[in-house]
Amino acid sequence: MPYTTIIMFAVLVGAIFLMQRSQKKQAQERQNQLNAITKGDEVVTIGGMYAVVDEVDNDSKKIVLDVDGVFLPFELTAIKRVVAKGDSASSLPEESAEAIETSDTVDASDKASDGESAIEE
Repeated sequence: MPYTTIIMFAVLVGAIFLMQRSQKKQAQERQNQLNAITKGDEVVTIGGMYAVVDEVDNDSKKIVLDVDGVFLPFELTAIKRVVAKGDSASSLPEESAEAIETSDTVDASDKASDGESAIEE
């Protein structure tokens, strides 16, 4: 009987140790991710807001986010995850690229309808 109690106690202590180790590893990974945030990165806040990083102050643990031209200060811990790392060369946002493709399609259809109306006259 005493051996089973000791074995059960040892298994319980081992399980607790493994869980704590896993949590420490995840916390360290999150801290490294927060420390690696730089200007131009696209992030999601814990409230679900997508924004672009404008300024990072690691000393005071503050960050300024640009949300469509509105600059909002947050604590660094308010960042849930990094969606995309910023590039030195600015690229078009996804919505702008879709708008350009749509306008090109509209221009092509306008030219086609102009040609048809010229033929009808």
